[in-house]
Amino acid sequence: MNIKNSIIIFFFLAAHLFMIGQKALMPSKQKIAVFAPLFLDSAFDLQNNYRFDKSFPKFINPGLEFYEGVQLALDSLNKEGAKLEVFVFDTRAKNKSIIEQLQQMDSVQMIIAYSSAQDNYLFADEARRRQIPFINPNLPNDGGVIDNPFFVLLNSTLKTHVDGLYRFLQKNYSTGTIVFFRKKGGLEDLIKDYFLDFGKSTTTPLKFKFVDLPDSFNVKQVVNHLDSNKHFICFSGTLDDQFNQRISVTLASIYKIYKTTLLGMPTLENISRDFMQPEYRGPEFIYSTPFYNPRKDSVSKSIINFFNEKMYARPSDMVMRGYETTWRFIKLLLHYKSDILSNLGSKEFKVFREFDIQPVFNTQTMTLDYFENKKLYFLKWQDGVIKEVY
Repeated sequence: MNIKNSIIIFFFLAAHLFMIGQKALMPSKQKIAVFAPLFLDSAFDLQNNYRFDKSFPKFINPGLEFYEGVQLALDSLNKEGAKLEVFVFDTRAKNKSIIEQLQQMDSVQMIIAYSSAQDNYLFADEARRRQIPFINPNLPNDGGVIDNPFFVLLNSTLKTHVDGLYRFLQKNYSTGTIVFFRKKGGLEDLIKDYFLDFGKSTTTPLKFKFVDLPDSFNVKQVVNHLDSNKHFICFSGTLDDQFNQRISVTLASIYKIYKTTLLGMPTLENISRDFMQPEYRGPEFIYSTPFYNPRKDSVSKSIINFFNEKMYARPSDMVMRGYETTWRFIKLLLHYKSDILSNLGSKEFKVFREFDIQPVFNTQTMTLDYFENKKLYFLKWQDGVIKEVY
């Protein structure tokens, strides 16, 4: 992100934090509360001077980028004449806690929050108390929220990814044994258990060979489980970026002799830029994500053009999520009003990608815990080129 323009946005935020949507203030307004970690108090001193000179700290980026997307969506809704009153809160404000900010909300009909796992429960509990939807675009887990039909999770959970990956493997690679490379760890054990549990519930379980590798594994330790006469399907059963990077480049280095395809958890996307490098040529690298956007649609192009012309930068995925979450769910609120809770899974008002909002039930009590986006895209990188495969 261009530092100069990021600082300008920060000054705009400092001056207009609670003024968003004012041009749309009209009778019968729909009130929305937006929460994001903007760190305004950390960025400005008591005299409203920017603290970081010409630099821009990375820890501020995610919340600011999300806010940029929110603002663009509100601008679009304003142009449509939407009757809104939107309040923006900085979850990292030093003078007010999140609980105090929640108490400050006045009869809002929806909460949209980019939140930490610790804060998420507060937003979900407040949404349940007020009986209004709370939309979270960033957390990949429920944060311990149960028995709350007002909580909507857009970033699919670990279990949803495992279920989707298992079905993808069944559909495309059901024959032969899948070499499941993993490191030791509690989260890795949970991923393994999810795969084994899904296998018990299907009539066509997959065959896995589970291989534990040390953190500093070498080529020989990988080759010992491959055969040069076969094309092997491998799986990286961890969320750890370093392990994913090491197993990916290792399989690429031996690809001329040992043909492989590597599938992995959604964090494989974190190293996807590496897949464009020559040392990763050869294998197919496949992973799941709920947020695939090829950026070929008209809305994506307009956002890209805005950033190119005004910011001299490329919009991040979090900008796109901010736009998509705000525009789509506010449109649902405007359309369904008090009946929005019955229509959270509506397929209307698609922006960049499909959502499949489904209820998640507690298997023990059979009560509705929350709503979750179950839609997954499967992306394949090979020789520096990305394709959507499912």
